[in-house]
Amino acid sequence: MKKYFSIILGVLFSTVSFGQKVGGDYKSPTEYIIGGITVSGVQFLDPAAIISITNLKEGDKITIPGDQISNAIKRIWDQGLIGDVEVNITKKEGTLIYLDFVLKERPRLSKYVFNKGVKKGEREDLLEKIDHTRGTVVNDAMIKNAQKKIKNFYLEKGYYNTEVTIVPLRDSLLDNNIFLKVTVSRKKKVRVKNIYFHGAETVQVKILKKKMKKTKEQRLYKFFISSKFIKKQYEADKDKIVEYYNSKGYRDMAIVKDSIYKYKSNKINIDITIEEGKKYYFRNITWKGNYIYSSGRLDTVLNIKKGTIYNSDLLQKRLNYNPTGVDISSMYLDNGYLFFSVDPVEINVDGDSIDIEMRIYEGKPAIIDKITISGNTKTHDHVILRELRTVPGEKFSRADLIRSQRELSTLGYFDPEKIDINPVPNAAKGTVDIHYKVEEKPSDQIQLSGGWGGGSRKSVYGYGGLTGTLGLVFNNFSLRNISKFNTWDPLPAGDGQRLSINFQSNGRRYQNYSMSFMEPWFRGRKPISFSVSANHSNSNSYNSKTLKFDQHLDITSVSVGLGRRLKKPDDYFTLNNSLSYALYHYRNYGNYSRIGIDTGYSNNIAFTTTLSRNNIDEFNFPTKGSSIAITLSLTPPYSVFNNVDYVNDPASVRFKFVEYHKWGFDSDWYATLIAGKKRNLVIRAKANFGFIGSYTTKSGIGPFERFVMGGNGMFGYYGAIGTDFVGLRGYQAYSLPFGKFSQVGGTVFDKFTAEIRYPIATSQALSLSILGFFEAGNVWDSPNKFNPFDLYRAAGLGARIFMPAFGLIGLDYGWPMDLIPNQNPTESKNGGYKPVFTFTIGQQLR
Repeated sequence: MKKYFSIILGVLFSTVSFGQKVGGDYKSPTEYIIGGITVSGVQFLDPAAIISITNLKEGDKITIPGDQISNAIKRIWDQGLIGDVEVNITKKEGTLIYLDFVLKERPRLSKYVFNKGVKKGEREDLLEKIDHTRGTVVNDAMIKNAQKKIKNFYLEKGYYNTEVTIVPLRDSLLDNNIFLKVTVSRKKKVRVKNIYFHGAETVQVKILKKKMKKTKEQRLYKFFISSKFIKKQYEADKDKIVEYYNSKGYRDMAIVKDSIYKYKSNKINIDITIEEGKKYYFRNITWKGNYIYSSGRLDTVLNIKKGTIYNSDLLQKRLNYNPTGVDISSMYLDNGYLFFSVDPVEINVDGDSIDIEMRIYEGKPAIIDKITISGNTKTHDHVILRELRTVPGEKFSRADLIRSQRELSTLGYFDPEKIDINPVPNAAKGTVDIHYKVEEKPSDQIQLSGGWGGGSRKSVYGYGGLTGTLGLVFNNFSLRNISKFNTWDPLPAGDGQRLSINFQSNGRRYQNYSMSFMEPWFRGRKPISFSVSANHSNSNSYNSKTLKFDQHLDITSVSVGLGRRLKKPDDYFTLNNSLSYALYHYRNYGNYSRIGIDTGYSNNIAFTTTLSRNNIDEFNFPTKGSSIAITLSLTPPYSVFNNVDYVNDPASVRFKFVEYHKWGFDSDWYATLIAGKKRNLVIRAKANFGFIGSYTTKSGIGPFERFVMGGNGMFGYYGAIGTDFVGLRGYQAYSLPFGKFSQVGGTVFDKFTAEIRYPIATSQALSLSILGFFEAGNVWDSPNKFNPFDLYRAAGLGARIFMPAFGLIGLDYGWPMDLIPNQNPTESKNGGYKPVFTFTIGQQLR
């Protein structure tokens, strides 16, 4: 205002003369016609724009002295771009007058320079918050705004007394440019000494303090709880207090006043004054506009009885989203009523009781029109479309959307966090378009896994200790494009097929080579899987007489399988059948194995069927769902119709054709104990059972297909006779069963696992989950000795890490709790009390 006043005075009392400022005798004003207007002194501004701002133009009549000139100057000043203005008369011809507006532009910003108090890592964050565009006009408002934003930046970090100084300095490199020098004095972080509540009568103050998750009092015994004051978090904590009162029926509760005042230099106290109001209850709940479902059915789903404490959050959950059960909206949306809405209206408040009328608009069922997909740069559209439960022409269902998202997640080709489903309803047509957006993630793998087990070097079943696996797994393979070399990256991909090549060894004792191929949609029409696999293993045993590895067993096997998704009891069930053949070739093998065949062959023809159900939500880091499988493997009952004497005939005759029936049961269950916004505490429970038997008592149970337990469940030398390996953390590989049947394995086993898992990091670059586990199991050499409670127990800690560069890494460290018989607890290498470490690694190719 001082500048405006001085300009106006200068105009009023200056003299009127050629080449001088506009002035004249205020008592005798003279009228002129503007003959022309020019602008001088500008560097960045457009002269034509400045003339336009003055609201003066050639031909206008003006009075000097008068208001037209002073108003023109004021309009230019109002733009905030000018530091000084003069108006000169450059020429006068009779009544014509020519004006020149001489301007001095405000300085422009060249850069910010952070002087003191600003850490290097904070500078980029600060520049994002303030206007640092080069060439911006610098004025007082801009500087004050920058000061405020910088101060708020540190306020959010707990520096409540931060002082910010910004000094403009001339930039010698650029004409009419300045740089702003920023100095920050953060002071000490402000911490909360005491929080006082006033007016809290029905709720204990200590409960209210607990509801404030981020704003805590400073106490010596609270080592791991931060007491720093952050304004934004404090405001959120006040909302949590209101929400808590509302959940207890105090819907009128309000924080009427709160104050923050200094306790000491870097400590504050907080006073919060509350008006609790009256406690309310639900009374009568009525429904209006419902035709599809009866009021009684809706009452059952809502499940809010008369006299229940009034809770608006509970009401909204039961209406729109109930994480623990069915809600009203899901009933309608799962039945196609996409345009459904419900509006709860309080129609009567009588004392402490509230009557609510549920006003429903049902609309018509929405029909799915178009399905579109984006983001799949590798996976072909048909692979995605065949997994979706939403089909054009059918009724919309929210349950089908949720199921479709789950199916896309379990494919393993896409980032589960980036799967986005967007329904686009068209109320006029009664249809809905659904767009699925995905983001590809690496799915092909190099599998590197290892484990230490097998006992001492002199142990019959030990040798070598370290067992390792190297494999290639292409989870999104395309067989039909195998001849199209331009699609190889590194192999043709996108059709959802699985190709696996694997090599396993624990040194010269044992090597295994395998290859498998699986097509999940055989011929691309129905969810019928087709699989084929081939396997060859070579086992070399140490001969104590010749002191050489000259006892050999080769196993070559092939299998073909078909599986299909069932519709009943629900379509989470699958039935898989396979037919396999294995050829056992023995060379100088009789002195080592309980098989008793020195040189010869055995044949194993088996039919395997598996009935399973799997609705686990995510493969690597599940949070809910279960997996159950019942497996039966059968060989032909040779002993029923052959003439073999299973007591006196040589082993080469008795085991020429392997005979058994084998049963297995596996269950795996996940549930969320504590649900967070981004992370969940998850519990896992698992149970496994296995049994192998014979068709007749005369044949007995042979040495094939038995069970061995311990370690991480990896193959080792025991793979020689088709052994099933059951992992048991905390115990060395192959340590159970012990004693007489340790070389052959048991005929029955059980195992139980309990885990608690918690994710530490959940980003796409790194996913880390830590876990604690308890595990127990045992193997018995006959069903008569089976005791499900006679178990070897172990407990330990582990982690599951997923990185795109390395895949899924599993680390477990288990402590055994029971001593294996005949083992010294201080010297044991196959059990006992020494902890056991196991690991697996699966590295992503891309």
